[in-house]
Amino acid sequence: MSAYCFFDILEVTDAEKMEAYRAGVVATVHQYGGRYVVIGGPLEVVEGHWQPAFPVMLEFPSLAEARRWYQSPEYEPLKALRLAATRGNAVFMDAPSVPH
Repeated sequence: MSAYCFFDILEVTDAEKMEAYRAGVVATVHQYGGRYVVIGGPLEVVEGHWQPAFPVMLEFPSLAEARRWYQSPEYEPLKALRLAATRGNAVFMDAPSVPH
């Protein structure tokens, strides 16, 4: 069952650190079986008041694989860069099997 990691980058507070993060993160996502589904782009709010600033969504084969990536030695220093360089939110979601 797929799992998704959703990040909403509300503000970049250190552009240099964020550039270093961007230079290394894609390889770690792929290394752990993930792929990018959404990276920014225009959006349209159709219900409610939520206003994502810069949404990023990753897909992994499972929630366990998403957690392995997030806690991996390869991603750990990059995560520290992102957390030091941005203000935002993140959630992990399991994608349940939906009967056809």
